Amino acid sequence: MDIDEKINSFVQRFSAFDDWQDKYQLLIEMGKEAPLLKDVEKSDRYLIEGCQSRLWLKAELVEGKMQFKVDSDAVITLGMAAMLINIFNGETPEVVQNKNIDFIDKIGLREHLSPNRSNGLNAMIRQMKLYAAALFMAGSKNV
Repeated sequence: MDIDEKINSFVQRFSAFDDWQDKYQLLIEMGKEAPLLKDVEKSDRYLIEGCQSRLWLKAELVEGKMQFKVDSDAVITLGMAAMLINIFNGETPEVVQNKNIDFIDKIGLREHLSPNRSNGLNAMIRQMKLYAAALFMAGSKNV
């Protein structure tokens, strides 16, 4: 499945609900399925600045494809990270760097987040794209 198909699949799943409580529940469920960091990986090196809650995000390059792992002390934050990971995992660094994430606004997620959570979402996206740029430029296996 290419990145546009993954985005369309998420938008369809998310749009199936009219009530925002149900949409938040979908994010929470996604967070339960996120590829989690081990406790020893939860260091300041992977802590995302700009999130209201604590969020750790690690990136690796596996056979030329991005692989992210995450953890958070907040279920909605973890769910938002899991949503992005579901979309970006398995993509090349170049695709991650260049993909427009405008679907977040189209589904109305950003307007239903507090300013702090919206800032955290922006920080997640920015960090994923920075990891992709670093891995692409360095040809390295992880950051």
